[in-house]
Amino acid sequence: MEAILLVGGQGTRLRPLTISTPKPLLPTAGVAFLAHQLARAHAVGVERIVFATSYRAEMFEAAFGAHAHGVDLAYVSEDEPLGTGGAIRNAARSLTCGPDEPVLILNGDILSGHDVRAQVALHEKANAAVTLHLTRVEDPSRFGSVPTDADGRVTAFLEKTSHPVTDQINAGCYVFRRSAIDTIPEDEVVSVERETFPALIASGAVVMGHVESEYWLDVGTPEAFVQGSRDLVLGRLASPAMPGPPGPRLVLAGAVVSPGAVVRDGTTVGRNAVVEAGATVLGSVLLDDAFVAEGATVRDSVLSRGARVGPGAVLDGVILGDGAVVGPGNELRDGLRMWPGIELPPTAVRFSTDT
Repeated sequence: MEAILLVGGQGTRLRPLTISTPKPLLPTAGVAFLAHQLARAHAVGVERIVFATSYRAEMFEAAFGAHAHGVDLAYVSEDEPLGTGGAIRNAARSLTCGPDEPVLILNGDILSGHDVRAQVALHEKANAAVTLHLTRVEDPSRFGSVPTDADGRVTAFLEKTSHPVTDQINAGCYVFRRSAIDTIPEDEVVSVERETFPALIASGAVVMGHVESEYWLDVGTPEAFVQGSRDLVLGRLASPAMPGPPGPRLVLAGAVVSPGAVVRDGTTVGRNAVVEAGATVLGSVLLDDAFVAEGATVRDSVLSRGARVGPGAVLDGVILGDGAVVGPGNELRDGLRMWPGIELPPTAVRFSTDT
């Protein structure tokens, strides 16, 4: 089976992490996020993947080459962003399968544990044009909802509403019949959610919903990115690409974690990073060469490459860009983001009084 992997977005919600690195290449539980998707795709029978790239397109081939994690790879770039449908149509030029073969479409920012083989089996049994993975969520009003009939056939794509008709939402993994991709206009900006899928349903084509609520996460926000990495380290979602066994922390080669430090709750400590004695790091992502000094506390945060946290500083839900420096005694919270290279003097920012 062949697949198309949509990795063209700029990842603006994850800045400053994505200023220098596309979102799908961000280190997640010790490896590039896409490594988890490639390994999982190989495990379910995908033999060849076409990358649909745009933002920093050259970095993807540099990262993975022509073959990685058991899968042959090809790369197709968009000169201008074409939307989800346009990107799929553009990348399809590099597919080699026949018109009736299934093509798996993956989004480059989704972590999912659903049964892809079962989704493909439903697609083939129903002779569908498209089969979507649908997941159930507690608050579907935050998403567009996708109702299905008693046979699992999708009946509509509904916009966000305070009174959704179903708790089923589009989970972003599709199986297309190859010929259905060819119905998408070439070289045009097209949304599969707003244009392609509704048009197929209106034409009478069979669009199926594979409803399954296993682990699913859109890692497009800093909070979700941290959660995804943490869940992989803790083993809440299995990945063949993990560089170590599941456990309370993942410490990569060359990292130094003092015996007097507390590092747990799914934290990743990147290559050559340092955590000094008396420091506490909980549920966080420390990229290569990051540094956490004695007495500092880092919780639910990301320290990009070479970022440094001084003695006694507190970070809770914070993103530090490459080379950012937090001086001693600072207290940073609640989604604060520091851009690359910024240096914060000692005790410059606090949320509580000094004692």
